Amino acid sequence: MSHRFKAWPSWAAMFVVAVALLAIGSTRDSGPLNPGDRIDAISRRVACPVCDGESVFESRNPASEAIRAEIRASVYDGVATDDEILSAIANSYGGKVLLVPSSSGFDALIWALPAAGLMIGLVGLWFAFKRWRAEAAALGVPTEGDYDLVEQAREQHRGTSDD
Repeated sequence: MSHRFKAWPSWAAMFVVAVALLAIGSTRDSGPLNPGDRIDAISRRVACPVCDGESVFESRNPASEAIRAEIRASVYDGVATDDEILSAIANSYGGKVLLVPSSSGFDALIWALPAAGLMIGLVGLWFAFKRWRAEAAALGVPTEGDYDLVEQAREQHRGTSDD
């Protein structure tokens, strides 16, 4: 039985598990259940415009307090969705205030390019290894003459490194 025939069930099983996990992860609703949770979730996604490296949720700066008050008012009004609230904040304070980039446009491209580069690199390596394996197989099994050449080269190298 060939090696290729033996390996496909494990690859198929990994594929099925990956698809199942992605399906479960993408359909799970883990959104906030009450207004307080929504306010906290939105506040965690917005950076403090004054502080360095803190979210509005963590910061106690007056600018963060004002943004949290704006978020609280929007949530309790009940008219806007979370994405609409985040868009309004981004329009007011600039797009750099969002800690989580949008999933469309240029932001999505910036997040997708490294993953695409990694996949292209892995596919390129797979083709390279396949080609190298074919080239090695074309050379055949080493002969006694090949072993003698290697041993002569080693002896020669040992002789020059002792000087």
